[in-house]
Amino acid sequence: MYRSHTNGELRLENINNEVTLCGWVQKSRDLGAMTFVDLRDRYGITQLIFGEEHSEVAKSLGREDVIQIKGTVIERESKNKNIPTGEIEITVAELTILNKSKTPPFTIEDETDGGEELRMQYRYLDLRRNPLQNALKLRHKLSIEIRKYLDSINFFEIETPYLIKSTPEGARDFVVPSRMNPNEFYALPQSPQTFKQLLMVSGYDRYYQIVRCFRDEDLRADRQPEFTQIDCEMAFVDQEDVLNTFEGMIDYLFKKVKGIELSSFPRMDYAKAMEQYGSDKPDIRFGMTFNYINEVAQNKGFQIFDDAESVIAIVAEDCSTYTRKELDKLVDFVKRPQVGAKGLIYVKCNEDGTFKSSVDKFYTQDDLKAWADKCNAKAGDLILVLSGDKATTQNQMNVLRLHLGDELGLRNPNEYAPLWVYDFPLLEWDEDAQRYHAMHHPFTSPKQEDMHLLDSKPGEVRANAYDLVLNGTEIGGGSIRIHDKETQALMFKHLGFSEEEAKAQFGFLMNAFEYGAPPHGGIALGFDRLCALFGGQETIRDFIAFPKNNSGRDVMIDSPSPISSEQLEELYLETTPEA
Repeated sequence: MYRSHTNGELRLENINNEVTLCGWVQKSRDLGAMTFVDLRDRYGITQLIFGEEHSEVAKSLGREDVIQIKGTVIERESKNKNIPTGEIEITVAELTILNKSKTPPFTIEDETDGGEELRMQYRYLDLRRNPLQNALKLRHKLSIEIRKYLDSINFFEIETPYLIKSTPEGARDFVVPSRMNPNEFYALPQSPQTFKQLLMVSGYDRYYQIVRCFRDEDLRADRQPEFTQIDCEMAFVDQEDVLNTFEGMIDYLFKKVKGIELSSFPRMDYAKAMEQYGSDKPDIRFGMTFNYINEVAQNKGFQIFDDAESVIAIVAEDCSTYTRKELDKLVDFVKRPQVGAKGLIYVKCNEDGTFKSSVDKFYTQDDLKAWADKCNAKAGDLILVLSGDKATTQNQMNVLRLHLGDELGLRNPNEYAPLWVYDFPLLEWDEDAQRYHAMHHPFTSPKQEDMHLLDSKPGEVRANAYDLVLNGTEIGGGSIRIHDKETQALMFKHLGFSEEEAKAQFGFLMNAFEYGAPPHGGIALGFDRLCALFGGQETIRDFIAFPKNNSGRDVMIDSPSPISSEQLEELYLETTPEA
């Protein structure tokens, strides 16, 4: 037996017990006659005392050496209230060094001195640190509770294939060559979408899977080339059934994992979200909604506003005291290439009822009062204005709003505000390809009342689609699916597929719809993003055991990497001739 206890479980009631512990040396302190060593495993830290008889070998211990000790539990004189084992320590009778360690390239502590790339190169060391262990513990707890909840309401967990057919819609596929089928390729799934629909046709009316998915796309803080989603589908349901089911799941998770009772799940249609927030995933923890002030700001000789499709204002409450330097910083912020605005107009609503703006030469006090009235701004507030074409200005103002929310401390990470956004457009126009694409995917059903617009005004057709947003982050999206062959064929037609192309890509699904496909719908929730939100982090990387870096590389195992010419030949892939 290597150990009788872990390093996080011994307490005062274990005094005088003979114990055997194993773990890694966190740190040691040489006090001459005695040496103190902190022994760590994933359960905690226990302090060890080595007397003179073991002093020589104890003093030779280095950080991260793996050791086994046998000894007696005693009460600690100088207690440490910061750790659960802080009232006891172990007097060591026997020490065995199980493995020596090289000096780690960074300190294995909560606050480390290692840079991100270095820590990813030595990920197995970084994973020993408490913040990452706590992150993976949270991920484990969430996965257990998700399974409990879905099992309690009769969902089946069913695995679907990882080697599937490449399809033209969505992000780029990762492809896998087939040795047994020369010059043919599998694709790794971007999602199990068609398989879960086929399971509904098969009669498994409640399916779920916590599943790995793959997308060959550019990376960012909340995106990885391989990621995990909670994939779910239900038969004989409408949109309301799906929303209620997964409201219940999110509510359950917050209660079980964080001990928080969510107050409500408000709902907002896509058009309102864009109009009020300039985003289809608005953060509703704070106000600062958009005001359209064209009627009071235009035709006053200020050409920038007069030529604009939209003049949009937000109100930063109690910020009229902003200095010129602070206002210039906001102007510089919106002029950054990532935002793209040409400038920013401000109006200070002074406490004495007067107004001071950056466009005083074009607007009178009465004009500026009309702006304030239109925006419901009060004395002490600051009005900020952007203008231009509507869609671009909405996006720029959304970025500025979130920036101000951070600056003013309005985005409290310990406050949670879920929101359903629904009635998305079914189709969106691709300027480069000069055709429509499905905003979600080609299996999303149109709103029945908008079907007549498919031929005449396809851009105005709304989808039976919905997203779950939490604190300004989309954590899941889904839809009610098309379940009949005729509507699916019509959808493919409007997406620019010929009959032959549709049959070649999705003939199996169209055929299945002819064998009694029930009405069905579902949702996929980003599990990595959900973990990060529960952990109060913006990046998902710490909640994945072995993530990729921003270039999509695993710097620990040096992947992706070349393969041999023999492998390439075996897979019928051409090799590049040597120069």
